[in-house]
Amino acid sequence: MNASNPSRKFRTKLAAAAASVAIAGSIGLGAVTSGTVPVLADPVKLDQPIQAPSFGDVVEVVSPAVVSVRVKGEVRETASNMEPFGMPGMENLPENHPLRRFFDRFGESPREEFRNRRPRNERRAERPISQGSGFFISEDGYLVTNHHVIRGGSAYTVVMDDGTEIDAELVGSDERTDLAVLKVEEEREFTYVDFADDSKVRVGDWVVAVGNPFGLGGTVTAGIVSARGREIGAGVYDDFIQIDAAVNKGNSGGPAFNLSGEVVGVNTAIFSPSGGNVGIAFAIPASLAKNVVGQLIENGSIQRGWLGVQIQPVTDEIAESLGLEEAKGALINDATAGEPADKAGIRAGDVVIAVEGESIDNPKDLARTIGDMKPNSTVEVTLWRDGKAQTIDVKLGQMTEQEEVASAEPETDQPEADAAEAGFGLYLAPSEESDGLVVTNVEPGSEAEDNGILPGDVIRSVNSKEVASVKELRDAVDAASKDGRSAVLLQVVREGANRFIALPIS
Repeated sequence: MNASNPSRKFRTKLAAAAASVAIAGSIGLGAVTSGTVPVLADPVKLDQPIQAPSFGDVVEVVSPAVVSVRVKGEVRETASNMEPFGMPGMENLPENHPLRRFFDRFGESPREEFRNRRPRNERRAERPISQGSGFFISEDGYLVTNHHVIRGGSAYTVVMDDGTEIDAELVGSDERTDLAVLKVEEEREFTYVDFADDSKVRVGDWVVAVGNPFGLGGTVTAGIVSARGREIGAGVYDDFIQIDAAVNKGNSGGPAFNLSGEVVGVNTAIFSPSGGNVGIAFAIPASLAKNVVGQLIENGSIQRGWLGVQIQPVTDEIAESLGLEEAKGALINDATAGEPADKAGIRAGDVVIAVEGESIDNPKDLARTIGDMKPNSTVEVTLWRDGKAQTIDVKLGQMTEQEEVASAEPETDQPEADAAEAGFGLYLAPSEESDGLVVTNVEPGSEAEDNGILPGDVIRSVNSKEVASVKELRDAVDAASKDGRSAVLLQVVREGANRFIALPIS
């Protein structure tokens, strides 16, 4: 073969280049040469994949502590569940219905005839009304479940892991947190579980749910913590752990365990368009459950602290208008006369930024913090007022089951002729029925309209300074502008209720 063959020469050079690369790699030079992109660190990986844990050991230990809760309630025996004919509602049939014509022709319906014959005194019977799950928290028989499981019940039965049925008594329940405590009386030591420190629970941690879905008996499902601090519109204590373990109807009141067999949450709700599991379940955090359960066992009810204020969030605009560095805290709309806050000197326009030295982030945070404190205790409340923080002591009251909400007739509009343009698209006039300025008109598309101010509203103060004239309002706006603030805070009264609205200074 001819050595000068170009194809052969190319193959020879290619082989030599490959050999050079192999030698460079063998001595650790890699492929780094002049004019190429340098090789960075190796990609992150595990030398050995993590083996999925077995939940068998956890389930074996905790299962005896998890029970099924069956609830019976008194049901009035009415004609619809006593009569043998099973034809309720025949008297409400349309006029042209064949059966209606039949009953009209032959007199009263069998339903009515039977009703006329039955005794006047109706009987009551206990019938099953709900079924859920629960778990023992003491060896002497105290167990936890959901309030909505036992609601309306008059008799409670606990079904143990081995099938044993034991009657239970209701110790107490709390609708606000959806927790309840039952007690069984039997000469035995019950296997029980403890609450975990849920502050250490991380998103991604394994959880094991044990309960009684669809009344099938002890069932175990597993998943991970999907999120923390979930709000689902359940109220003030809206702070759930979200898990993706299969939780269905009947799991309510059951525990979600960590791999140490401790309860990290009480399964209480699911999100599902179909009513079945879709991998979104919510559990009451262990810390809240432990606190509430302890009070129910000790007192049979929950005693919560009471401040007596109406509050709203602090927005970025409100924070700017008040000189707050961050949009945190709870803005006081109103302090009810004669209640603890009013007695301590808290007033509308104050912002609660801390209680007992602990920062308050939002109104819900304040409500939870005060509610968790004992009535009649004295607490240190830090307020933001007049551009600075100040601390006062407040002796708390006790929250009642039904808090009264103040109401009043809406403010009446003032004559248009008395109105003056005040900026922000507002036309104001002195209020004849109360202190402040009544809004007589709001320009369409103005800052006032965009922020929800309506004709008939009464402006009481600007940046915590009371105003009785349009000049005083303008002076307050000018003062805020000179102080370098980009918004002013208006105290607005509507239908007897205070609210605060921040308007940007143009």
